[in-house]
Amino acid sequence: MSLAVRRVTPEPVPPHAQQHMVRMRDGVQLATDVYGADPGNAAPTVLARLPYDKNSRYVFFDKIAERFTAHGYVVVVQDVRGKFRSQGQTLGWTGEVDDGYDTLEWITRQPWSNGIVGMFGDSYYGFTQWSAVSSQHPALRAIVPRVTCTNNGPGIASYDTGSGPQPLWLEGTSYQAQVWTDNDTYEFDVDHSRRPLLAAYEEAFAAIGKRSAGFDLIVGGIPLAPYNGPHPYDARPVPVLHCVGWFDNLGIAHMRDYTELARRPGWAAMQYLIADTIDHENYFLDDAPVAPDADHLADDAALERMIDFYTGPAVEFFDVFLKGTAQPESLPRVRWKLGHVGWRTASTWPLPEATATELYLAQPAAATGTAPGGELAPGPAGASESAEWRYDPDDLVPSAAADTFMQLRDHVDERSTVDRDDVLVFTGPVSDTPLDLAGPVHAVLHVESTAPTFDIFVRLLDLAPDGTARLIVRGCAQADGPGETEIALGHTGYRVRPGHRLALMIAGSDFPNHLPNSGSLENPWLTTAPKASLQKLRTGSAHPSRLRLTVLPESGE
Repeated sequence: MSLAVRRVTPEPVPPHAQQHMVRMRDGVQLATDVYGADPGNAAPTVLARLPYDKNSRYVFFDKIAERFTAHGYVVVVQDVRGKFRSQGQTLGWTGEVDDGYDTLEWITRQPWSNGIVGMFGDSYYGFTQWSAVSSQHPALRAIVPRVTCTNNGPGIASYDTGSGPQPLWLEGTSYQAQVWTDNDTYEFDVDHSRRPLLAAYEEAFAAIGKRSAGFDLIVGGIPLAPYNGPHPYDARPVPVLHCVGWFDNLGIAHMRDYTELARRPGWAAMQYLIADTIDHENYFLDDAPVAPDADHLADDAALERMIDFYTGPAVEFFDVFLKGTAQPESLPRVRWKLGHVGWRTASTWPLPEATATELYLAQPAAATGTAPGGELAPGPAGASESAEWRYDPDDLVPSAAADTFMQLRDHVDERSTVDRDDVLVFTGPVSDTPLDLAGPVHAVLHVESTAPTFDIFVRLLDLAPDGTARLIVRGCAQADGPGETEIALGHTGYRVRPGHRLALMIAGSDFPNHLPNSGSLENPWLTTAPKASLQKLRTGSAHPSRLRLTVLPESGE
């Protein structure tokens, strides 16, 4: 049976949008919708540049435009080069600096523009904002990047977390194959059990009749510089409202952008943060698992409710930095949600009252059993101990979610994974008071392997009194030898409620979210016989494997 491939073509341009073909410096024309333009009343503009069909329900820009135009903004939405109605070569993460500059220049020459522009949007259309920052066009006065990051190379198959080499993210690779083949998008299910795995993607390209250049760059390990101007960190500073999701699969990298810019002269004074308990597709922890009437990707009423939350902070931000109708002091520097509690404000992040604490992995001999397994103890044991777990390419550890872009839609119970005999689990004590996590989380592990290269996947879970285990944060690293490995699990704001406990799970695979390791020096894309391996975790004072948390003082709430 041949692979089923669904081709997704552009949706109609809404009647209340005016589409223009905007010429770039090399003659390529990009399809660009304008909402709310009044040539007799020049106004500031909100721009979004994206590859997901500017007219699709998925990005719902006709509805977003209603929110912004109601507050006196013109809205401009553009299909990026090579996507949907726009001309040019289809290759993500290239050309966005120049195309961003040229689009900003076009806007400033229109009679409905007062020469002031802000940018808004998620994921790739957060990256196009950073590209416009790199272009340093003077009209760009503020940006609102949501669930995104500056450093994601040739695509979101990899991104810079600060933890060193990463196992390759198969979801990001599939994204390249499906979104960045040509102007349209192609939906197909990849058979990740194929060996070599590359053959599954080759089957899809054969069915489509063409290849994704971005996919080939990833598989070939060919780096692609995303900016042909200065890195955004080194460009002219503009005010930034970072909209971060604690459960976003790009959250580690996005918070790295925020913390880096908050340290930089020129940038620091203009950094604002909103951190919510959402995932990449804007599902909420409060709703998880999500009922059908709360699923905004399927339910129109849920979508309308979500858009109000989605656009409201951006309108407030642009009123300050584009219109000047409000003062910067009216905006909290940090707005963050403590999971299971609610919203809070602060002047800085991490919070000045937050403290680092370390829990040491103890009693590793029990860690291969079912939960609670080993212990997360306040100090390291004096004696050296160890525990082993296997990596079996024929019995891979399942991923926390089938689609981590929608981590919270199902927010699955991971107890069955925790109880596998090829993972290690360490749990903290049950507390009768709340434990509030507010800041970065790291795992520092002393690990070795029988393989020359191996992967380490770590999940921090909330283990409930009824035995259910649900994700708080996660991270991973690729190791090429024995020693100490520090793994960033990201930032979070999360209350571990009374009666609950923390559980730290360590595994050698995370499938199908990540490309399985070959267990050898063979290319994992090409191997037909990946090799099993045995990993050893060492603990004790000489090898202090530990979990580093950022916690708040007990509040008495």
